[in-house]
Amino acid sequence: MVEPSDWRAPIEAAELTVRMEEGMQAATLRYFEPGGAFAAAVREATGAALPQPLEAVQSADGQLTLAWRSPTETLALTPSAERLAQLEACLAGAADGCLVNLSGGLEVLRVTGEPLADLLCRLGGTASVPRPGEGRRSRLADVPVLALSVRPGEALLLVDRAYAEHLMGWIRETLLDFEGA
Repeated sequence: MVEPSDWRAPIEAAELTVRMEEGMQAATLRYFEPGGAFAAAVREATGAALPQPLEAVQSADGQLTLAWRSPTETLALTPSAERLAQLEACLAGAADGCLVNLSGGLEVLRVTGEPLADLLCRLGGTASVPRPGEGRRSRLADVPVLALSVRPGEALLLVDRAYAEHLMGWIRETLLDFEGA
């Protein structure tokens, strides 16, 4: 039994590993026109274009992930506070968009293992399962989550900080069903 204070403890069960990505930095890039000056500034600062609908891409060095959230919003993730600060500085002058730092408001869970799709289906349904290079917004454990897959067999689950404990609890309980099967 996991004590309530230990809810952040990694989970290893049923050939899956779930762990909190401590220190992950997140920001939303909001813009009026996906082909405008802000989009050009993002491309210049990151070397990548804004992602297309449902797309999630990772930089060549693996230090930045961009994920589509809506027609006028992209999520940026990086393990480096310095990298996020550099991106923010590069985008500060673009008139038709902005970067809003969400680092204190989001938690990121990394899920790896073969039965990843089965877990996500049980938590939210088949529409919750991203293919590699894809980001899917859905409800897992009845809370809004963005699931990103930048490589096969691995997903990042982005959840509002207020719901992270709830989601980890549901994952723990759901994996008990996996072990009993």
